[in-house]
Amino acid sequence: MIGCGRACATPEDELPFAGELLEVSDDFADWRGAAERVLRGFALTLLVPQELYAQTSTWVNDNRLNAKLVYLRVPERRVRAVPTAHTGSRLVDALTVEPGPFGGYLAAELAVRADHVLSESVDQLRREDRAVTREGLVRDRDRHEKDDRNSAADPRRWVLGRGSEQKIAALQTELDGSIAELESLEQQLTAIDEEHRTLLIRAEALAALAQYRSWSEIDVEAATATVSALKAERDRLVGGSSQLAAIDAQLEEVDARDAALGDESDEVVARIGAARDALAKAQLRRRAESEALAAMGPSVIEQARTLYPALADRVTRATVRTVEDCDRMRGTLIDTLTSAIESAQREMNGYTTGIQQQMGEFLRRWAEHRGELDANVRSIPEFRALHERVTRDDLPRFEAEFRHQLDTNAVRELAQFNMWLRRQAEEIRGRVETINEALAAIDYNPGRIIVLVAEPTVNQDVRQFRSDLREATADVLAADGNGADIEQRFEQIRYLIERLKGRVGHADSDRVWMRRVTDVRNWYTFAASEKDRRTGEEFEHYTDSDGKSGGQKEKLAYTILAASLAYQFGLEWGVEKSRDFRFAVIDEAFGRGSDASTRYALDLFAKLGLQLLIVTPLQKVHVIEPYVSAIGFVDNPTGAASRVHTLTIEEFRTKQRGHG
Repeated sequence: MIGCGRACATPEDELPFAGELLEVSDDFADWRGAAERVLRGFALTLLVPQELYAQTSTWVNDNRLNAKLVYLRVPERRVRAVPTAHTGSRLVDALTVEPGPFGGYLAAELAVRADHVLSESVDQLRREDRAVTREGLVRDRDRHEKDDRNSAADPRRWVLGRGSEQKIAALQTELDGSIAELESLEQQLTAIDEEHRTLLIRAEALAALAQYRSWSEIDVEAATATVSALKAERDRLVGGSSQLAAIDAQLEEVDARDAALGDESDEVVARIGAARDALAKAQLRRRAESEALAAMGPSVIEQARTLYPALADRVTRATVRTVEDCDRMRGTLIDTLTSAIESAQREMNGYTTGIQQQMGEFLRRWAEHRGELDANVRSIPEFRALHERVTRDDLPRFEAEFRHQLDTNAVRELAQFNMWLRRQAEEIRGRVETINEALAAIDYNPGRIIVLVAEPTVNQDVRQFRSDLREATADVLAADGNGADIEQRFEQIRYLIERLKGRVGHADSDRVWMRRVTDVRNWYTFAASEKDRRTGEEFEHYTDSDGKSGGQKEKLAYTILAASLAYQFGLEWGVEKSRDFRFAVIDEAFGRGSDASTRYALDLFAKLGLQLLIVTPLQKVHVIEPYVSAIGFVDNPTGAASRVHTLTIEEFRTKQRGHG
């Protein structure tokens, strides 16, 4: 998983395999094979922390691994498992877990995966639900398994433990044996190859011998003796006659002349052949060149002749003497001219690219000209006409007016808009502080209160918008500034206004963006902090109700409800007389909640000064009764029509005692 670790910018030890963090204790060394059999699948499982889970899954999905990979997501928090009490040794007792961030997780997994009794015999194995023997027979209730495809004591197959000395030593021994066996096989093959070559030579000799029909054809000694006898007879005859000696001298002279004439004849024949070949090639070349000239036509030839003077400095008679010299010169000229053309083309392309980039930058900054101009060299005449028009209209003289309008109108109005948004944001903080004063009057839990926390959002759109708005309105009262500063300020303001209005082609996305960034409620991320009333130390931080009990969810929901009502109505905490609107209707209230949660909610609503109309079943009346001053009791005695009885709380109690 080196590639995955690099892709996630993570050290390798933060993505370990489970087997790397498990080791068999020395006291249980003879149970090593059994542990390998039971935990092999889990040991080959990759452990992925919660913070790397998304990146790991993406990398594994996008890459071909050419292997099987199983990985487990390790949560940041895990309910601590309580080990089951047991008697006797179990497989989990034989294992040690490497300390670290995965220690607790592995301990909990081993309590489930390695809960096998270490059976000394098959009889003990039969008495247990989950057990394993030293020989590797594993029982899991009615299922029994023993995998003897490989020896349990073979270190080459071990996967538990970060250290691999025994496994490496076993593999090295196997490698040494394989190398020795390979060398032996290579020696045998070499011997076989030598024997094969010897047999081939012998077979070729026997095949050559088969072409002779009798021994006399290959009897070298007999032939040598015959030649020697004939030479001796010839020498005897020549020595005995002066005429034969003269004839013999003449024959030697004739042979010498014949040899010289033969050499001269061969040389003449070779020269004639070379001349014929050269003539044939010249005729073919002339015919091909004539056809090429005919295909070009007179106009092309005349145009080519006009270029002869330009080639005079490159071609001289000293360098061009033969047709082959012409061919070489043509190749050299083609290479030189092609290189010059390519260099000129590259230079021209560079100029073209630079011009078109400047055109594109111009059209990006002044998009209103896109309908008339294109970022293409063919549009150079139109750009020149625009430049002449701008020069003729003397637009720079309007710079002072532009700067005045920018400072007095656009920047100042945008600054006012920024201040208005900031006031709205500060108002939210003020309301939260007011709500926290009310919440501090009631214990959320004994000795602890709940405090609402408004933290700056991490939303990138909102943060970037506030940053852009702050930069565009910075130093709004400054009077000085160069042209570059003014132009930069204008670009910042133009970009913000275009997005707020909705750009062409992006109207829908800009509308969603505007609603998000201009709603100051989105500038904060709200949470609830449970703190000690006396010390202010945080006990728990709530961003949602996941993982909470039913009672905790109820109290948190009531707190959020009361806070939202206080925020929506803009209640002023601690004011005896107020014109605030404080009336709220709650239907089906507290029907399923606990009595404690109901009392907490009613105390909180009372502290906030809310006037409530509560619609609730009768089973909650005894809890709500101390908090209300009047009751509207609804009944339907006949089943035909419902009645509403309005009673004060004292009248309700009197009637309740009368029916009691």
